[in-house]
Amino acid sequence: MSDNLLSNINIPADLRLLDEAQLPQVAQELRNFIIDIVAVKEGHLGASLGVVELTIALHYVFDTPNDLLIWDVGHQAYGHKILTGRRENFHTNRQLGGISGFPKRSESIYDAFGVGHSSTSISAALGMAIASNLKGDFNKQHIAVIGDASIASGMAFEGLNHAGVTDANLLVILNDNAIGIDPSVGALKQYLTAVKEGKNPRQNNMIKSLNFDYSGPIDGHDIFAVIKELKRLQKIKGPKFLHIITTKGKGLQQAEDDQVKYHAPGKFDALTGEIHIKSEENLPPKYQDVFGFTVLDLAKSNEKIIGITPAMPSGSSLKFMMDAFPKRAFDVGIAEQHAVTLAAGMATQGMIVYCNIYSTFLQRAYDQIIHDVALQNLPVIFCLDRAGLVGEDGATHHGVFDLAYLRCIPKMIIHAPMNEIALQNILYTAQLGLNHPIAIRYPRGRGVIADWQTQHLGKYEKTAIGESVCLKEGSKVAVLSNGTIGNTVSLAISKIKHPENIAHYDFSFVKPLDKKALKDIFNTFKTIITIEGGTVKGGFGSAILEFASENNYASKITVLGIPDEFIEHGTVAELQQYCKIDVKSLEILFSSY
Repeated sequence: MSDNLLSNINIPADLRLLDEAQLPQVAQELRNFIIDIVAVKEGHLGASLGVVELTIALHYVFDTPNDLLIWDVGHQAYGHKILTGRRENFHTNRQLGGISGFPKRSESIYDAFGVGHSSTSISAALGMAIASNLKGDFNKQHIAVIGDASIASGMAFEGLNHAGVTDANLLVILNDNAIGIDPSVGALKQYLTAVKEGKNPRQNNMIKSLNFDYSGPIDGHDIFAVIKELKRLQKIKGPKFLHIITTKGKGLQQAEDDQVKYHAPGKFDALTGEIHIKSEENLPPKYQDVFGFTVLDLAKSNEKIIGITPAMPSGSSLKFMMDAFPKRAFDVGIAEQHAVTLAAGMATQGMIVYCNIYSTFLQRAYDQIIHDVALQNLPVIFCLDRAGLVGEDGATHHGVFDLAYLRCIPKMIIHAPMNEIALQNILYTAQLGLNHPIAIRYPRGRGVIADWQTQHLGKYEKTAIGESVCLKEGSKVAVLSNGTIGNTVSLAISKIKHPENIAHYDFSFVKPLDKKALKDIFNTFKTIITIEGGTVKGGFGSAILEFASENNYASKITVLGIPDEFIEHGTVAELQQYCKIDVKSLEILFSSY
């Protein structure tokens, strides 16, 4: 073998040929490889650096892929991908046509389960372990690696609760680094800290009380200690639990020192760790910041305003309110179901609750939206960040289903503002008292008004619920847009030879629909195009088709949006082009009329 050990490891079987004494060198090479690629190509950095030794130890001790290894969420699986046949194309990570940023069953036999949302690993691994027992394969190992933020989620506890009364050959490894994307919160985090500091008596162990063989905590960066313990646990039958302590960002000082920023730092200098700062001068604000600054501003004059987010205070910009009003803004951890019902409980007592959840994560609390909020007609204000295509995180993170899954719920108001001013105005209007729950959806990324914060923040106007706006008159075709995609429509119309042919309407409300305006539109135009940032099945366009059918209109209706498939990863621009909702595609379409 050459001096570079990693270059000779194409699959874990190659790793197992090495002497154990060589593994620290592999760890250093793997860490450097991840840093060098992510520095240029971007991606999730800190989580993968923190589990380098664990990743090597798992593939060294266990017979993967015959033994089944599951990574919770998957932010930390870069080392796993590199060691399992994807080293040569790891530079394509998260790029259009490249490998996924998360474990994915269709990508590799070493990816035992597809992940992207947290806290699924224990249930999945337990399901596999029970299946192995039923098939008579009692020697197969099933390993779930879960972080201290993810294990606090209800689903993880459901899995632990079931596993403790089975004879399943399951190993749960708690990767305890006290941080998810933001610092971990809650009583369980405090308990784990006490265990790490030796303040909790060993006999008072909550994991052991669930019938798990508990061991640890051990240093997750001591590769020899990890291997020794894994080999011991390999011989023990039934449910086992290994508690390891790691440092997120291990091996890059800046990533260790600022773990929030280096979770996904963008481009940075591989040697110094210095992040390449993009100039934000004269740029429009991020939509998440429009939410954050607006809710903070409203909270200053309304003591009943509450903010809630499940583990995304930085990503949602609720952090602004949390810093200013810590007793009125809550990070509840990775617990979307709890977040929604907590908001419902507060709403029964007259509080005005802004519950900020990424669109893709609100899916996890669907029952709570229906039963605990809408059925009781509680005026919870759902703020759905990252709605629509989100880019490189891919299919697990695109927020494209919310219009469809919310539209069928009675009492629910659904609004997608076209720009920053519309967003701040609906946030303002919601706290005046709508007497119904409302979902406000807005995308990842920046708006369109560069001076919004200095010129518009705080200058509120009440939004008329259920009303559309005619943005441009036209003679041949009516384009009905919902949300920020309307800006793309306006730009496309401005580029065609005969813009006078196209009328453009902003239908920011999917529910209730502006039926009066729709009747006028259908009586005027024989051709209607709808466009949205969500799935074409069941969304805004479907609502327009239903209206036309109910009222016996014969106009030709074209529905544009996200096609009926799971959209993979790539830049937002690339994915919009794929879905034919980018400026160029719309320009070609509009020019044909």
